[in-house]
Amino acid sequence: MISLNSIIFNGVSGTKIDVQVQLATGLAKPDFNIIGLADRAVRESAERVRNAMGALNVSWPPRRLTVNLSPADVEKSGSHFDLPILCGILCALDILPQDKLSKYLILGEVGLDGSIHKTDGVLPASVWAKKNNLGIICPAPQANEARLSGISDILAPRHVLDLINHFQGIREIEFPDIPDATAPVPEQNIGDMSDVYGQQAAKRALEIAAAGGHAMLMVGPPGSGKTMLASRLAGILPDMTPEEILDTSVIYSIAGQLSGRGLITTRPFRAVHHTASPVSLAGGGSDAKPGEISLAHNGVLFLDELPEFNRSTLEILRQPMESGQIMISRARRNAVYPANFQLIAAMNPCPCGHLGNAALSCTRAPRCAEAYQNKISGPLLDRIDLHVDVDAVNPWDMKPDAEKSESSAEIRARVVAARNRSIKRQGCINAMLNGPALDAVVKMTDEMTAFLNTAAERVGMSARGYNRIKRIARTIADLANRDDVIMDDLIEAISYRPVNRGKYGVKL
Repeated sequence: MISLNSIIFNGVSGTKIDVQVQLATGLAKPDFNIIGLADRAVRESAERVRNAMGALNVSWPPRRLTVNLSPADVEKSGSHFDLPILCGILCALDILPQDKLSKYLILGEVGLDGSIHKTDGVLPASVWAKKNNLGIICPAPQANEARLSGISDILAPRHVLDLINHFQGIREIEFPDIPDATAPVPEQNIGDMSDVYGQQAAKRALEIAAAGGHAMLMVGPPGSGKTMLASRLAGILPDMTPEEILDTSVIYSIAGQLSGRGLITTRPFRAVHHTASPVSLAGGGSDAKPGEISLAHNGVLFLDELPEFNRSTLEILRQPMESGQIMISRARRNAVYPANFQLIAAMNPCPCGHLGNAALSCTRAPRCAEAYQNKISGPLLDRIDLHVDVDAVNPWDMKPDAEKSESSAEIRARVVAARNRSIKRQGCINAMLNGPALDAVVKMTDEMTAFLNTAAERVGMSARGYNRIKRIARTIADLANRDDVIMDDLIEAISYRPVNRGKYGVKL
């Protein structure tokens, strides 16, 4: 019996799959069976492999051939099992050496002519192979993707004949080029904060959100600059760490969005349309692919026109916002993906967007505003740290010769300093603090405690909201380069909580 290595992913963690090939002994009716829990793509491998062998002029063995994908109770999906199945058959026919191939993790889709095509998940597969002291055999177009994990033993054939010639000593497969992961990435056209006229309060809140990794909701009329502000958040966020770069790139590889791009070196900014389905946001489908909240891991998830989203879709955000991961459960497969994202949302105060403007608001105000805002549940709003009013900017104030406000570079310098300060102190950003760790870095005087308790009691604040105020206050102190939180920090933090949304009337 021949046994080779392949892999299946349950989230970002991989499970080794043994591809076992056995030719029946004695007289047996010619047959080809693939056994083990598998989807349609795996079952169709039999025909692709059969035709590929014909293209190689390899005679089909006149005996029963059985391919077992073990463990049998783990559902196998995807076309990447084609290559290990074909290699196992060629080993059984003494065309390829099993002792050498068993030292590799093998994946790749095989065409009817024997060519090897791209498949998803090469980067996490190479990470897994490196941890388990194996080499990797993958499609040639994805050789550089495999190399990004730091693995050195890579075989990247374009055709099954390349693999046969390599192991028979006829012609070695050329080693793939090593990509320069440190090469500068072309800057994205994300705009600069200095392009935004006015909106000093919103800019201040966005700076706090960037420094502490806090979720933020902007409420204001159309054209007030909410989307413009959100799109410029990427320009003030700190660079990703090497660990964050690899973690994020692994998710994109599993989703099939990494090939040809190199590592994801800039923080993701995923702007999701309000027509998005629950599956597109959370992930799922027959192969349990990651969704938008996982693709925003270590970056930003931007939801514009928040009340226009389906309510059941929005409720998906509640659990990953607390835990930093999401479990996708299907009948035969569970997958856990990281989802440590920063939520930035924007909304109009009412359907027409002009609540409070006597000249433009509709006759149904304020009842229409209340119904519109109630589309967002209280538990979700309670998980958003910063709630900010974004007032309309007068067109006549947007003068070409007006004094420019601070640039993104200036704001980013303060954000980076504040984040470095918090990570050096507690090992994580402030948005992740909770329990004893939060109490240890936010020293409250008796006066501050009494003030916060009174505010919480008057507005019926939840325990979650209470702790989030302390987190925001800690971030404000870090931006001011202070070791301790003072009363002014606490007062400003309370002003960002949804106690009373002022003229737009949003209340918990």
